[in-house]
Amino acid sequence: MSFSIFMQYLLNALQWGSFYALIALGYTMVYGVLLLINFAHGDIFMVGAYIGFFIATFLLGLVGGALPNWVILAITILGAMVLTAGVGVTIERVAYRPLRERGAHRLYVVITALMIGIFLEYLNLSLLGAADRGFPELISTTIYDLGGVSLTNTKVLVICLSILVMIGLEMFLRSTKVGMAMRAISYDRMAVPLMGVPVNTIITATFVIGSSLAALAGIMFGSAYHVLSFDMGILIGWKAFISAVVGGIGEIRGAMAGGFLLGFVEIFVVALGQIPGLEFLSSTYRDLIAFTILLLILTFRPTGLFGVARRQKV
Repeated sequence: MSFSIFMQYLLNALQWGSFYALIALGYTMVYGVLLLINFAHGDIFMVGAYIGFFIATFLLGLVGGALPNWVILAITILGAMVLTAGVGVTIERVAYRPLRERGAHRLYVVITALMIGIFLEYLNLSLLGAADRGFPELISTTIYDLGGVSLTNTKVLVICLSILVMIGLEMFLRSTKVGMAMRAISYDRMAVPLMGVPVNTIITATFVIGSSLAALAGIMFGSAYHVLSFDMGILIGWKAFISAVVGGIGEIRGAMAGGFLLGFVEIFVVALGQIPGLEFLSSTYRDLIAFTILLLILTFRPTGLFGVARRQKV
């Protein structure tokens, strides 16, 4: 494998891992505050992508040509993030908060999250049908050739956005009062209300951030691959959850590291399959090999790459 081919696969892995990382951030945010695995988060990613699709289609039909496509893309991202945040807050308020206030066992909350995900999928199916949707091309693709390595502006945008989001989120959690309150709730949820922190408000803010990031990932996915389906959030959502666990769920850096790691493994398994003698490493075995490697990591690092074991008094 030449250096240029290696760099091409590396850039592809960074782009693919960026989607996992952005969705994994939502998983790790909710878990860090509530110790809850929001299994509906992959389907919130799907909802965000479809909301972005309808906003972009509406704007193109209304002011197409009057505004530059980058302005339409910016409005689409902002609108989808706001509306998807509303979906996330509604789910938290209607489904999760009543269980939390009644002191329901965590198992019931997990089952509820799974049911919410199935509900969102089949609501989409019943309203829009099973046919795939083509996401509008809001970014005119520009291809740069750097020493035999093809690089598109969409790829650069996806990778840079994911890295900037991680840095911004890390700074938000460590430098703002809301971020410090989120970390305090994850550390000792019983003591935080005694300090005057509005717990429900902070939890709502957590769902706002997580759902907004899922919408951003959905729009970037649509802009990169231009195909949306009602079940697109299932496999990507589960893989993003696994990425968060491998990286150390509850840790922002861990979510990003796990997402990029899974992207690297999946892309390079296929890349190695192109080498004579390694043809068995085809895309058919991509998931098997990727999950085997991640399982080995968890065997030696049960808390993930950046995770820390939690001690609880019994």
